[in-house]
Amino acid sequence: MRYRAVIFDLWQTLVPFPVESAREMYGRVVQTWGADPAAFEDLWNGRRRERETGPMEPHLRSIAEELGLAGDVEAVATIRRDWTFEALVPRPDAVPTVEELRRRGHKLGMISACSQDVPDVWERTPFAGLFDSTVFSCSVGVSKPDREIYELTARELEVELRECLFVGDGANDELPGAEQAGMTALQLRAPGEALTPEGEGWAGDYVERLSDVLDLA
Repeated sequence: MRYRAVIFDLWQTLVPFPVESAREMYGRVVQTWGADPAAFEDLWNGRRRERETGPMEPHLRSIAEELGLAGDVEAVATIRRDWTFEALVPRPDAVPTVEELRRRGHKLGMISACSQDVPDVWERTPFAGLFDSTVFSCSVGVSKPDREIYELTARELEVELRECLFVGDGANDELPGAEQAGMTALQLRAPGEALTPEGEGWAGDYVERLSDVLDLA
């Protein structure tokens, strides 16, 4: 065993991000809220970090206030939450890989840069109970690539940072962040799936399937 702990990113790692479905969801949000699509998109994208490091409801209310929207904030939150639950479908080899790592004696972590809808539905997804530590950025107030989020996960797993393998697609500079914190970083570069610019820029080790992690952990 090379690493006592294996820690996974969520979106585009354990779960492929459904781009078209997300576009449809945001279309419903705009319609429900009565927002101008372009104005909403600019503000939503510009304030991403805020909702990924804090609660969702006040974030939505502040967006509504800034755009002068009178639509139902709770209805918008429900659209997001329902979509997230439907979108959190594991890759075919995700759960078997995690279960095999556990069988081999590894501690297991998950770090996600996400908004509150993810922890709200987490216990109803196939991932419930699979990890020894689940760290959602919106719940802890810090996100990747901040060193603190990696340190927090290692503390929860009761391991040293150098004993951890972090696996992610590379968004949010999560791979350099993991390395700078003292972990070993490994990219999932799934064939045919687009990466973020940060992911494309990663020059370190990578695998094309999650199951390949079993040969390296």
